This record gives sequence, C-alpha cells and structure tokens, in this order.
Amino acid sequence: METDEVKPRAHLAALVLARGGSKGIPLKNIKLLAGVPLIGWVLRAALDAGVFHSVWVSTDHDEIEKVAKQFGAQVHRRSPEVSQDSSTSLETIREFLNHHHEVDIVGNIQATSPCLHPSDLIKVANLIQKEGFDSVFSVVRRHQFRWSEVKKGENKMTEPQNLNPAKRYRRQDWPGELYENGSFYFAKRHLIEKGYLQGGKMAYYEMRAEHSVDIDIDIDWPIAEQRVLSFGYFGKDPLKEVKLLVCSVDGCLTNGRIYVTEDHKEMVSYDYRDIIGINLLKKRGIQVRLISERDCSKSLSAMQLGCVAEVNATNKLRVLEDWQKDIGLSWKEVAYLGNEESDVECLKKAGMSAVPADACALAQKAAGYICKSSGGCGAVREFAEHIFLLLEKVNSARKQMEEVNSAGEETGGK
Repeated sequence: METDEVKPRAHLAALVLARGGSKGIPLKNIKLLAGVPLIGWVLRAALDAGVFHSVWVSTDHDEIEKVAKQFGAQVHRRSPEVSQDSSTSLETIREFLNHHHEVDIVGNIQATSPCLHPSDLIKVANLIQKEGFDSVFSVVRRHQFRWSEVKKGENKMTEPQNLNPAKRYRRQDWPGELYENGSFYFAKRHLIEKGYLQGGKMAYYEMRAEHSVDIDIDIDWPIAEQRVLSFGYFGKDPLKEVKLLVCSVDGCLTNGRIYVTEDHKEMVSYDYRDIIGINLLKKRGIQVRLISERDCSKSLSAMQLGCVAEVNATNKLRVLEDWQKDIGLSWKEVAYLGNEESDVECLKKAGMSAVPADACALAQKAAGYICKSSGGCGAVREFAEHIFLLLEKVNSARKQMEEVNSAGEETGGK
C-alpha cells in the first residue's frame, strides 16, 4: 500500500539586518538599551518564539558579529556592496538568499524594535506557513487626524484628509487607521527574488501600541529604555520579586583599587550613591549581602553598611548557594552583581544579574544587565534602580493577571 509523501516544512529563517555604520548613533545596533545590546532584544524574542528553523544576523562588523553569536544567532557576513548608506533592505536580503539556498521564507526583523514579543512572531509564522499568505508585515493602529501639507509660497489652505472638522470623532468612537511600523516583514523566497517584500497574497499583523517602538524614528534612548523596561520581553521564565542581592566588594562596591599607606594600612574608596542604593534596597525589603575573595572586613566595618558579608571566599558560587538555601529562595529571587571571572558562575545562576561597565569580558557575557557606571562609581545604585523598575513590571503583570481572573470569575458567574 502506497503512502502519501509528507512534504518537508518550508524553512523559515529570521533575519536581522545590522550594519556597522550609522549616521545617527555609532554602532547603534549593539548600544546598550536597558542593559542589553539593542539587537539582543529582538534576537531573544526570535529564538524563544521557537518557530524559526534558523536565526541570522546580517552584518559587516566584527563587534556586531560577536554580540549576535553571544545571543545564539548565526551570522552572515554581508558584502561591501550591500553595506553602503544607500543599500536597501531588499538588496541585503536578496544577497542573503543567494548564499542560503535552504531558506524558503524570510522573516526580516528590525533591530530597532526592542519591544517585540515571541507571541507576535508565532502568530505571524502561522499566517504564512499554515494559512498560505505570501507576505505578512506589521502595523500599528493610530488615532491621528491628517491634514494636507501647504508648502511655503503656495496660495492655498490646508484640507482635512481623514476627518470632518464639523463632526470630529471622539477617540473612543473612531477605530483609527493602520500604519506600517517597520517591526518585521515576512515574505516567501519567490517574492523577494522578484524584488518585493510585500506582494502576492498579503496580510498585515496588528501589534499592540505599547509593543510598537522604533528607536529610529519614535523616541530617544532614555525614553526607549523606560518603554522597554515596561513592555519589553525578558525571557521565557516569568520575572519574580528579588529578595536577595549579593554584591562583590572589589570592583563593584569599590573601584578595585587598594591604596597602601606608609604604615602598611590598606584603604579603599567607594561612591556614596552606592550606599544610598543599598539602603533603598533594604527599605524595599531586599536583603543585601557582600562577598569578597580577600579579607576586607576592616574596610566593610568602616563603611558601617550593616550587611552580612563573606570575606576570604575561595568559592563564591558555594557561598551563594549556601545563602540561597539558608534563606529558602528560588534562584529567580536572587540578584547578583559581579565583575570578575570568579563571578561568572554566580552571574549565570542568579535570576537577575549585572556587571559594572568596566567588568571583564567573560563576566559581561554572563550578565543579563551591563551597567553604564563603572565599579565604585555608582554601579550598585544603578543596578538597584534597574531592580526597582523590574519589580514594577512584576507587580504590574500580577495586577493584570488578577484583573483577568476577576473578569473570568464575573463572566462565569453570569
């Protein structure tokens, strides 16, 4: 008896275009946004979506390649011909396809859309793979009234484009209009080879407004960081409230320098902002403990921090594990701030991890957040602020879930 041959599933590749040159912000694609390289936000979403056969970054720059590989993406080194200011996305994607004949569908994801979530990508993949669309692109709904432009010197009046001024809509009475937001463009190979990213059987995918952030055109960096902290995607595991912060003393609380006096006494310096950060954490009910590989007990005593400390720690991970078990916490409730190779395993274990700006490369690779401040210059305070912002996100998510459950109970009771 003959059986029907099962057709192999079309190869869907995520492709992020990240050129090294930028007229606005140098190496913008790997500039830290809320402690994560900009490109890292969309790579995390693409990889966690689980719908792509491969995830790629097309770049011409060594540092971007390094970051892309750290996040688990493959790298296509684009040619100089498609790395110019005048090069188009379509030209770059076509070059990628010329080198990767296994790819049937390209999901071109913009590096400048850091609030993209895996759930969006999963739904789009279904549209193009299961419902037969040839191309799908992202849009956002906007409630903006448009008027015709009047150029200088023209003898005419502006005209309304999408409203009647005599009967202006209230926002809640007007559905608004759909605009491309540039977050992603999915298209099948045959369309791209013909010179189109949109064509054939087309569909749009409407993104939530809070997830529609384009750093190229919408907002500047500090505001973008606030949006990402509020609406960004932080990984598969849900965030939990941090209850313990463990901070390495040398190179984090201090700048790592040791000053020796003529009478052989050691001195270190610290930033008072970091002391304020520790006190703020305590006020929020978060324990702060300190760890050091050397005997710095006299220095810590002089600081009068009132924190449990472990000095002469030859195995930081073992100390961290003992504290975690003694307090009865999950790893998601533990935060760690380190800066050296000896901190790497601790950074990997902790649910929330960070390093100062001047931490060693291995520690930076292991951390979830890279501070703008260096060790001994405000890094502790900065990480504390980052923790507070994420706690707000946890509380917000909890309230939303309570509202959903409450709505469900009310519906079920009717």
